[in-house]
Amino acid sequence: MVIIIALATFVSTFAGGLLALRFKDKLHLILGFSAGAVIGVAFFDLLPESIGLGSNFYSLSTVTAITAAGFLFYLILDRVIFLHSHAHEDGEHEAAHIERGVLGAGSLSFHSFLDGLAIGLAFQLSAAVGAVVAVAVLVHDFSDGINTVNLILKNQGQSRFAFRWLIVDAMAPVLGAASTLFFRLPEQSLAIILSLFAGFFMYIGASDLVPESHHAHPKFLTTAMTLVGAAVLFAAIKLANL
Repeated sequence: MVIIIALATFVSTFAGGLLALRFKDKLHLILGFSAGAVIGVAFFDLLPESIGLGSNFYSLSTVTAITAAGFLFYLILDRVIFLHSHAHEDGEHEAAHIERGVLGAGSLSFHSFLDGLAIGLAFQLSAAVGAVVAVAVLVHDFSDGINTVNLILKNQGQSRFAFRWLIVDAMAPVLGAASTLFFRLPEQSLAIILSLFAGFFMYIGASDLVPESHHAHPKFLTTAMTLVGAAVLFAAIKLANL
């Protein structure tokens, strides 16, 4: 059952990415949706999950401090290591953009791996818990596929390169779920990982996707798509936890 659901996450992620590739001429609208979806994943899924899992091991202030550390760590990677703001020559600027896209797509792919991990661990608890987690993962993995492709395309990556990262992201939850057949991850460790990635995605959404979607197309519709992206993730996660 776990592997079957994991394969369904592959299909969901892949479908979202193909949608982004097909309508890349409307990239500003898809970026707007992606911004809301990424921020929604952070606030409505990852952060609550990390608080819930870590409540027996850490204080609330500790969990939120870890989230802040994730945000600041990603800022350091973006601003210092990849020198996004200091690339002066065209070639250097383009390389910095591509590296930034790879960093974002890699983070989303690792998050997808954790999604698969979460499915497997949830089914270790019970079939009911596993089903709830699986529904949530299936829904927002569709957005993960969109977000992965968008992070590559908007950072000057080619469609073929974006497609390769889409394959990586789609395979990640399958591998994550399969891995749980061989080990168990303590809840306190998973809580820290989820909290860190909440910070990562807050930064990606607020400092990367939102400004980029608004930059060339400062229109009401783009802003509306951001709100729709957040609302879709909020509704999906709430429905999955009923």
